[in-house]
Amino acid sequence: MPRTGRFQWHRTHPLAFDAALAVAVFAAILCGSVAEPHGPHGPRFGERPLLASTVVLAALACTALVMRRRLPRTVLAATGALTIVELVVESNDPRAPVAAASVIALFTVASRTDRPTTWRVGALTVVVLTAAAMLFGEHPWYAQENLAIFAWTGMAAAAGDAVRSRRAYVNAIRERAERAERTREEEARRRVAEERMRIARELHDVVAHHIALVNVQAGVASHVMDNRPDQAKQALAHVREASRSALEELRATVGLLRQSDDPKAPTEPAPGLGVLDQLVDGFVRAGLPVDLEIPRPSGALPASVDLTAYRVVQEALTNVHKHAGEGARATVRIIQAEDVLTVTVLDDGAGRAGVPRQRGDRAAAEACEPEESGGGHGLIGMRERVFALRGTVVTGPRAAGGFQVRVTLPLQAVHTGETA
Repeated sequence: MPRTGRFQWHRTHPLAFDAALAVAVFAAILCGSVAEPHGPHGPRFGERPLLASTVVLAALACTALVMRRRLPRTVLAATGALTIVELVVESNDPRAPVAAASVIALFTVASRTDRPTTWRVGALTVVVLTAAAMLFGEHPWYAQENLAIFAWTGMAAAAGDAVRSRRAYVNAIRERAERAERTREEEARRRVAEERMRIARELHDVVAHHIALVNVQAGVASHVMDNRPDQAKQALAHVREASRSALEELRATVGLLRQSDDPKAPTEPAPGLGVLDQLVDGFVRAGLPVDLEIPRPSGALPASVDLTAYRVVQEALTNVHKHAGEGARATVRIIQAEDVLTVTVLDDGAGRAGVPRQRGDRAAAEACEPEESGGGHGLIGMRERVFALRGTVVTGPRAAGGFQVRVTLPLQAVHTGETA
């Protein structure tokens, strides 16, 4: 049997353990009743006769101990009453060996109840049994037999209270450990979910932008293939360039999932406003005129703000390209203040046929896209990025026609968090 199994046997088989304990206490009571503790050469056995009343009272008291876990107070009352009966019946020879059963029962009550109950029940038991021994015994009240009953019952109450306190302490530690384990698991699941959402946003921003350009240029090439082959070749060249850019950025994004010690992992920085000219140039080549208004920056931007601003412009221009309609023109305006960065993307398009652009939210337009376009997640991902930095997003139609996206990103809190 394993080491832990031997020490846990009394918990897995409580009734069998209590029965064995009752037998052991019964044997101890019988031995104590026939022993002479004050012999000339120490205790001697067989000097006293074994009385039938002692055997009957000991048998009844030890039988009650089998039920000490289920009915602790009842067992204590029964064993205490049997102890008093023995003190009264055997008043000429007050050995009181049955009191050992009362000691075990009092220990059980103290270990399975609260402290106030232990004090009340323990004090009552000590007083009653000690008083009975002093009143019905032939020895003086200060005899060691009487003091022994007082000491053993008092120690039983104290030991039971100590066991109860230790059990409660161990249970509290175990509960805290289990709660901490559950908390760690929940935190791990939450971080996994956040990481999945972050990766999904990155993949959407990378793929949706380039695929939208590829789709438009492929449509242009198909439309002018027969009549204007030179323009079709130019459109196909744009398709090839956009697809190559998509593969490179997708490879860089997926490479973030590699291990940090992988030598093949990409080392290029994440895109930011420093390469915004290249992004705008791609849309211009795809047929969307874009006016870029970026005053001279007053300082370096935090990496998270720089990437979020770039993705906002990318998603907004992609939506303009898909939803604004022919002849639309976009304006990108970025203003950096001391504690905030404002990104505004405007267009003057009236919208494509069948797309309800004037409903007040670009999300409604994305929701109406054909299934093959895969739309509906752009503004959601944009809002998630901005809200993660405690920024604000305002989208909606303009009074003069067209659509606007305005994002405000705080800089002070981000600077403080990255410094910390």
